[in-house]
Amino acid sequence: MQYYSLNKNAPTVSFEQAVCNGLASDRGLYFPENIPQLAPDFLSRLAAMTIEDMAVEVMQPYVGNSLTEAALREIVSATLCFDFPIQSVSEHIGSLELYHGPTLAFKDVGARFMARCLGHFIAGDASAKKTTVLVATSGDTGGAVADGFLGVEGIDVVILYPKGKVSPLQEKQLTTLGKNITALEVDGVFDDCQDMVKTAFLDDAIKQQRQLTSANSINVARWLPQMLYYFIAYKQLHKQHKDIVFAVPSGNFGNLCAGMMAWKMGLPIKHFVACTNSNKVVPEYLQSGNYASKKTIPTISNAMDVGAPSNFIRIQEIVANNFKALKAILSGFSYSDTATRAAMQSLRTECDYVAEPHGAIGYLGLEAYFKQAGDTSSYGVFLETAHPIKFAEEVETTLDIKLEFPAQVAGIMAAKKQAISIATYADLKAFLMD
Repeated sequence: MQYYSLNKNAPTVSFEQAVCNGLASDRGLYFPENIPQLAPDFLSRLAAMTIEDMAVEVMQPYVGNSLTEAALREIVSATLCFDFPIQSVSEHIGSLELYHGPTLAFKDVGARFMARCLGHFIAGDASAKKTTVLVATSGDTGGAVADGFLGVEGIDVVILYPKGKVSPLQEKQLTTLGKNITALEVDGVFDDCQDMVKTAFLDDAIKQQRQLTSANSINVARWLPQMLYYFIAYKQLHKQHKDIVFAVPSGNFGNLCAGMMAWKMGLPIKHFVACTNSNKVVPEYLQSGNYASKKTIPTISNAMDVGAPSNFIRIQEIVANNFKALKAILSGFSYSDTATRAAMQSLRTECDYVAEPHGAIGYLGLEAYFKQAGDTSSYGVFLETAHPIKFAEEVETTLDIKLEFPAQVAGIMAAKKQAISIATYADLKAFLMD
C-alpha cells in the first residue's frame, strides 16, 4: 500500500514512511492510494472470528509490506487488550463505550497502535535517528499518546496543549509522567497548538536537528486503527440489527473519518451523524455547502473545541469531493453547553446512564437524526469517547452525583504537574532546537 499527499505535491510513500513522516513534505495529509474492499465472505465469517483476527484482516492491506503478519498481530494484540462494550440506553439506542483503556479515552487504540508501529520501525533500522513525536491535544490525545509512548526506546514525546482548556484530569495525565514525555502549555487554543505542530514539520532547521513525526490523527497510524471501533460494534450488533447508525462526537474528525473508511471498505453502516458543540464548521457546511474554518469557541466538551478540523479533507476524499454523496451518508448537528447539560440530565433520569459532555452530544445528534429522517427501524449507536471521571467537575455538578476514580487513574491528581509555558511558534522552535 502506498500513501499520497492530499495536497498532491509530494512523493507517494509506504505505510512505514507515512508513519515516520507524520505529515507529507507539502504539508498535506497522507491518504491510501486505494481503499481495500472486504473479502466477499468477510461478513459471513465475522461471527466466528476473534476480534484480533478481524482486526488483523482489516488492517493488513493498509500496512502492506511494512509489517509482517506476525508483527501486525503482535501490535494488534497489545492494542486491543481491553473491552469495547455497548451499553443499552433505550430500546433503539446504545452507547459504545470506548473508555475502558489505560487513559480512559477512545484515543488509547490509535495511540497504542502507533506507538508500537513506530517502535517496531525504529528498532528495525540501525541507522535511525532518535525520533521526536510532536503532538497537539485538545484533551484526550495527549494522555493517550503519553501513556502509549512512555518508555519507548529511541522516542521522545512533546505534547502541546491549550492552557486552561483541558480538564484537570486530562492535564495531569499528560504532565505528570516524566521520562521521555514533555508537556508544553500553550497560551492559546487547540488550533494554535495544531498550527505550531504543522509549521514545525516544515521547518528545515528543526528537521536537521530532530527526526519529527506526529501522533495526532493526522498520522495514518493514529487515524486508521479507529476503524476497528466500528467493526467491533458491528460484530456485536449485526445478528440483532440490520440497519445501524453511528453518531460520533467530533472535533478534529479523525474518528468519524475512520468510520467512513470502514463503510467504504464494505462494512454495512446505514448512516453517520457528526455531532459537535458550538464549533460547528462541518454541520454548517452540510447545510450550506460552503466550508469555512472559524475561531475556536471554548465549551464544556473541550476535546471537540476545534475550529479547523484537519481530517475533514480526508472525509471529502472518501466521497471523491462529491457533496451530494457526502450528504447521503452523513448528517450533522451542533449543540450548546446548555443543551449538553440537559441531555446529561435526561440520560441520567430517564435511562439511568451517566454520560460526560461529549457522549451526551453524540446522543443528542442521534436523536435528532432519527427525528429528521423519520427513521424508526434502525439501531443507533453513539460513541462515548471518555470516562465521566475525565470531566468529573462538570458531571458531578450537572448530575448532583459523586464519581469514583477508576483504578487506571487512582492517585494521579496528587502527582506533580511538570509543564513548560510557551506562547508563540518561536518559543516552540527554540525548545526543539535546544
